[in-house]
Amino acid sequence: MESTALNGRMARWQILLSEFDITYVNQKAVKGSAISDFLASRALDDYEPLNFDFPNEDLMYVATAEANTQESKAWKLNFDGASNAVGNGIGAVLVSPDGDHYPFTSKLDFDCTNNMAEYEACVMGIRAAIECKIKVLEVYGDSTLVIYQLKGEWETIDPKLINYRKLVLELIEEFDDITFCYLPRDENQMADALATLASMIKVNKQEDVKPIQMSIYDALAHCCNIDEEEGKDDYPWYQDILRYVKNREYPNQATENDKRTLRRLASDYVLDGEILYKRGKDQVLLRCVDVVKAKQILEEVHDGVCGTHANGFTMARQIMRFGYYWSTMEGEGDCIKYAKKCHKCQIYGDKIHVPPSPLHVMTSPCLSPCGAWTSLGRYHRRLQMDIISFL
Repeated sequence: MESTALNGRMARWQILLSEFDITYVNQKAVKGSAISDFLASRALDDYEPLNFDFPNEDLMYVATAEANTQESKAWKLNFDGASNAVGNGIGAVLVSPDGDHYPFTSKLDFDCTNNMAEYEACVMGIRAAIECKIKVLEVYGDSTLVIYQLKGEWETIDPKLINYRKLVLELIEEFDDITFCYLPRDENQMADALATLASMIKVNKQEDVKPIQMSIYDALAHCCNIDEEEGKDDYPWYQDILRYVKNREYPNQATENDKRTLRRLASDYVLDGEILYKRGKDQVLLRCVDVVKAKQILEEVHDGVCGTHANGFTMARQIMRFGYYWSTMEGEGDCIKYAKKCHKCQIYGDKIHVPPSPLHVMTSPCLSPCGAWTSLGRYHRRLQMDIISFL
């Protein structure tokens, strides 16, 4: 019916149906309509439409809202203890509903077992929660013994742990709701690190250890930081070229060689108002940008919304097609350096099977130190004898 050239019966149908507003759509795959065809072939006589009225809607909605509100107000406590030959330490982390972390750590200056250290960490974290006036708390620990004893599923037999369990049961009366959950050691790394740090460090006074500040670095220390380079100089890299093209002025203390080089470089640049453009090989004008803007362009082109994680040479060509330019983008410049330090490119990149250095053959058809022919030498010797006998 969609064809423009029809004849016979199909043409008559098309003429008769043209007075109606009919839209013709291509048929979908047969498997897509298999279920609907099956249901249509097995229609029931006593079919009743579904009732979409939801009973007790208000009551169920209030219960769900209360559950979500209670869950959103719950704080989390991760605790862990460490006992080794160097010393004993405990660590705990309070996590707020907003995701803020409050770490606590202490060194135990007395002999204790690992289970005692676990209880000490739990008590320290619960007391910290009480001081913060927390009423709903979820306690997580990687000690199966301590967690299940506090939940009441395991019996406490060790005399050293009975008093600890009684103390914890007295402290939890300060909360409206508290739960104890077991957490694998791999998911309790922060509390474990705090406990290990407290057990390994040697402290003589209370004032010896200062608060630890943690920073996040997103680049290697030896990598060139564009922001720092921009902070060293208030002017962009094309400042001298811009001043020469605009006012025909040379930098201070410039030699004759520097002036000649500046004149040669300035011949490829065009000034439009206050914006400097670089004339490309195809006479296309590329806008010159400073190092801060260059970093933003690199991030957007490489791993931005439309970024393809291309290599350095492809990134340089894409940036120039977008109409931007800076002096260190081509060659072994910023584009290649940025692509090399991309974490995702290193993870998902192809494995390089080429050896880093040329391979050297360890055997050769020559005599060994003892005068006997090697296996490869004997093969060549036998081949020479066969050729001689053939001739």
